[in-house]
Amino acid sequence: MIHFALLISRQAKTRLQQWYSPYPEKEKTKIVRDITNMVLARPARMCNFIEYRRLKIVYKRYASLYFVMAVDPKDNELMILELIHTYVEILDRYFGNVCELDLIFNFHKAYYALNELIGAGEVQETSRKLILQAMASQELVEMQEYEACPDI
Repeated sequence: MIHFALLISRQAKTRLQQWYSPYPEKEKTKIVRDITNMVLARPARMCNFIEYRRLKIVYKRYASLYFVMAVDPKDNELMILELIHTYVEILDRYFGNVCELDLIFNFHKAYYALNELIGAGEVQETSRKLILQAMASQELVEMQEYEACPDI
């Protein structure tokens, strides 16, 4: 099970966080701070897996962002790395060479893509094509709603 997903910049700013297990707000803040410090302090040549409490942290760096997921210790780390890569490919195809600013200004689309990929801590869909189609149809609905309300 995936407990949470984080996107962290090299400047230690959290760009996205999605929680699939219940944690108090104070605990979430501590977890994000601890994981950010651990991930950013690791040399690039070290492996992408960290044990944290009773969780396994799997992360991958793409450009200036770290994509981090916390999973159960029994889960397959390589599958989670592949899931992270799939998510990055979806964002890359949707935004056309995604960058950190795309995620800052269109965070709701990044969340939508993540929610299409993962639901309730389990992988829901792995087809990039289907997820991109769902995102395109969601964007179409948003445009129709916007056109229906001209006074906004």
